[in-house]
Amino acid sequence: MGILKSAYLGYSLVYAHHGEILQGVFEEKTGHLCRALITLPCNIFRAEAKFQYNTSKKLLVNPEWKNKARTAAELTLAYLDAQVCGNLEICSNIPLTIGLGSSTSDVTATIKSIVDAFKRKLTSKIISHLSVKAEIASDPIMFDESSVLFAHRKGIVIEDFGMLLPPMDIVGFNSDPLSPGIETLTLPPIRYTWQEILSFRSLLGLIRTAILKQDVNLVGKVATISARINQKYLPKPKFSEIEKVVEKTGAVGLQVAHSGTVVGIIFDSTERCEIKEGKIKYCKSLLEELGFKNSWHYYLNN
Repeated sequence: MGILKSAYLGYSLVYAHHGEILQGVFEEKTGHLCRALITLPCNIFRAEAKFQYNTSKKLLVNPEWKNKARTAAELTLAYLDAQVCGNLEICSNIPLTIGLGSSTSDVTATIKSIVDAFKRKLTSKIISHLSVKAEIASDPIMFDESSVLFAHRKGIVIEDFGMLLPPMDIVGFNSDPLSPGIETLTLPPIRYTWQEILSFRSLLGLIRTAILKQDVNLVGKVATISARINQKYLPKPKFSEIEKVVEKTGAVGLQVAHSGTVVGIIFDSTERCEIKEGKIKYCKSLLEELGFKNSWHYYLNN
């Protein structure tokens, strides 16, 4: 895996996400309700893109089936008023259709590689707008300097928390490995109840505090409640059993890809190494007993 930097004019590497910490309906500054989310970064899955421009009028994309990346390239070239096209190559290890943001990673890496090729600068806000135009709904992975509450179908930041999430360890897995996967845009918008919308307002206040105080226990609480609310709209198999794994291992909570099949169990990274490693090992063994044999572990240290 990897693209040699010696052979490019424009290059970008973008990390995936691991689903969401919080997803629901929230108030914009105008008072209108808006669907939005806070994603959990994931540093073990990534997409790389390189763009070599030339004077031809044809855009070549490799692999050819990356249609959203192609659209993003066309939009970016038009935004930059570039009078040329070129060759776009994408290399990714992100599993598809399970909720890790594979298409947004491709799209964001594409935009940034083209911008790099032309030695230009675009803000994360502009990149998010281009990304939403390319794929209709986008994840906020282009905002890598602080956590944000992001309206994924509008491409706007509702709230910038000014800091990243606290360090944590994540044990992740695909909760439905036999499923063909989920295409986000085929899912109808969830119609939350007013009680749930009020709960999201409270959870937003809690996650604001959790980020400010770098409190991973509070992050875990918010993520777990968000997952429970969304469980009735896009259920994860064996959800109650997974919650018992959280309880048995002393994890701080769980998080899910609300429009995917990925689940993550969150551990406090500040615990003594041998205690934390014991919990993670026990967690993986319990997951294997439930049939989730291919779990992964990563450390998020922002």
